[in-house]
Amino acid sequence: MVELKKLDTEQRNERSMHIDELSTIDMLTVINEEDHRVAEAVKKVLPEVAKAVDMIYEKVHSGGRLIYCGAGTSGRLGVLDAVECPPTYGVDPGLVVGLIAGGSGAFVKAVEGAEDSRELGENDLKAIGFSDKDALVGIAASGRTPYVIGAMDYARSVGAPAMCVVCCRNSEMSRHADVCIAPIPGPEVVTGSSRMKSGTAQKLVLNMISTGVMIKMGKVYGNLMVDVKCSNEKLYRRAVSIVCTATEVDEATAQKALEACGFSCKTAIVMLLLGVTAQEAKDALEKADGRIAWAISGKRE
Repeated sequence: MVELKKLDTEQRNERSMHIDELSTIDMLTVINEEDHRVAEAVKKVLPEVAKAVDMIYEKVHSGGRLIYCGAGTSGRLGVLDAVECPPTYGVDPGLVVGLIAGGSGAFVKAVEGAEDSRELGENDLKAIGFSDKDALVGIAASGRTPYVIGAMDYARSVGAPAMCVVCCRNSEMSRHADVCIAPIPGPEVVTGSSRMKSGTAQKLVLNMISTGVMIKMGKVYGNLMVDVKCSNEKLYRRAVSIVCTATEVDEATAQKALEACGFSCKTAIVMLLLGVTAQEAKDALEKADGRIAWAISGKRE
């Protein structure tokens, strides 16, 4: 208990000491003011986030995977980030994987005790064939979850980089990581409720990690998500809009280009900007490592 009380995530917040006595609007104002502190905390760890993005990109670009590993709220955040990558960036569902202590069922219902086993973390990585080709990001607000530490130790034992996202200073996990990302958003509004400010800080960092890697992989042109999959009507309409925006053509022209190349935004954009066939556009993209800007200019920056 003494050790627990030393954690940043377990400190009492003086600014919310009497939140239970406030009116609804004043209560929400306190929560909102505390939330404003999160982005500033994340800003301070951008150099560490950049290191993680570069390390992960190197692995993913060479055919490896990004694996998130966590328990409880932290595990759910990793799973959430992973499952959003395929529809947003058109990547294979196996490229970014979220592991949560207790298995997929723990996403909707807590599995007590699962996070206390280092062996379980190692076994879950073995079950997905984790190797030195992959990269691991362990997530735990407290920075001390055994399940995550077990996974991190296994990752490093096979020669893979292990990073962590925590919200405590000098955490146990930091001593098991190649890169430790530790935004410190301060005590929670409700003491120990790390799903609040700490969870928000972790979500912001995971957003940066996956988005940064995808941008470096050529999944974004300008600020457009050009590898979106046309898997439903909404995403098809978005694809048409993206092609129109990137090439300044009308909808009919964008639709015709998309149909000619199997509904690939990137190919359609290169077709229209260079005035070439679908196959020529595909060839140009392949030579440019999938980056539209390089395909158009004919050179790598």
